[in-house]
Formats: sequence, structure tokens, C-alpha cells
Amino acid sequence: MSLKKIKVIAVFGIFIISFIAHFAYDIFPNIIFSFFFPVNESIWEHMKILFTSPILYGIIDYILLTKKKLSFHNFPFQLYFTSFINVPIYLIIYLPLYKLIGENLFISISLMFMVYAFSQYISYHILKDKNYKILNSLAIPIIILIYFGFIYLTYNPLHNYIFYDTTKNQYGIERSPK
Repeated sequence: MSLKKIKVIAVFGIFIISFIAHFAYDIFPNIIFSFFFPVNESIWEHMKILFTSPILYGIIDYILLTKKKLSFHNFPFQLYFTSFINVPIYLIIYLPLYKLIGENLFISISLMFMVYAFSQYISYHILKDKNYKILNSLAIPIIILIYFGFIYLTYNPLHNYIFYDTTKNQYGIERSPK
């Protein structure tokens, strides 16, 4: 199996994990799952899906790459970079459409698939490129920092439409009364 085939498989694998990620917090409503998976139906919380799904699939990706004894470089960097770029690319395309036509499940899911396909195309080229030692060493700390941002904004959301859950009429995670 070639690197190209593994990246095509990755698009579908990440896409499938995204559906599981969407419901993970509903199935296991605990603090740890709130860090990685959406806690409500806001646009912002769904960005966790776009970031976490490629990270989770990265385990499978790494196993496939090493099992097939393929030559590749920059795995940590491509994992961070492709997960990260999913969020702004999705938002740049989705937000104008959302403002224009509102929520549309078909558009949301189709756009997610296209963003994953694009990011795996980028991943393919990063894996084939020369070794980026500094970027590889920074990847894991940057992923952790991004999750701290997600965690903070889950529990302290900004009060604008990106963070607003229209189904529950609230911002952020539902908290029990004190």
C-alpha cells in the first residue's frame, strides 16, 4: 500500500471518527470527554471534532505507515498542522454560508469531508518532505496548548453566535445549579 492510498483511507477514517466524536460527550458526559468532544451544538464546540478526529486517527495512520515500512518524515508536525488547519479552513467557508442560509446538515457534512480531504493532501506532502526537526519537536506542546484553549472556551465561552447553542439556548457547557 502506498502513502497516497493510506492518505485516501485516512480521509474516510477521520470522517467516520468525526461521527463518533460528535456523540462521545453525550454517551460519556464527564469532564475528560468535555475537553476533547463537543458538549453542545454550537459552531465552536464542533471545531473540536475537526481537531480531535485527525488526532485520534493519527494512531491508526502511524500504525499503517510503520506496518507498511513506508519512508516518511514529520509525522508529529503533520498531525498538528493538518488538525489545526481544519478549523480555520472550515470556518472561513462555513460562516458566510451559515449567515446566508442558516444551518444545513448536508453542507456541514460535505464541507467537513472536503476539509479532511484537503488536509490529508497537505499531510501527504509534509510526510514526503525533508525532516523538520524543530517543528516536529514543537508539535505535541502546541497540540496541548490548543486543547487548553478548547477547554478554557468550553467553560468560559465568548458570548457571540459562534459559541451559542441554539438547541439549548445557552453558551458553553451546561452546569448544574449551585
